Amino acid sequence: MQFHEVKYDSAQPVDGYGPGFFRVAGDVIQGGILLTEDTVKSWSGPDDLAPLLAMAGRIDVLFFGTGADPAHPPAAFREALEEVGIGVEAMASAPACRTYNVLVAEGRRIALAALPV
Repeated sequence: MQFHEVKYDSAQPVDGYGPGFFRVAGDVIQGGILLTEDTVKSWSGPDDLAPLLAMAGRIDVLFFGTGADPAHPPAAFREALEEVGIGVEAMASAPACRTYNVLVAEGRRIALAALPV
């Protein structure tokens, strides 16, 4: 098996996560996180739509990390994002972080909004 080094260019991947936190570029963020290729900030959850809607035209898909367990996103949350052209993929936060890391390394137009495990 041949291994290849993953290069993120300017993007910052999720380095780790645990009970109540995420680690990005060595910084620990308590609570939820909103992460794009060039943005890392706290996020309070599905009711905090404004920063997500502001990404319309900049991202194609939002990975929504639902915490420790998979769950459906609230209908109003999904509808608001899809109305501005942002697809929503919901999954537990751990696989959402891993999926984000793989796709951001490929240069995809994506974001991660995740609740802590």
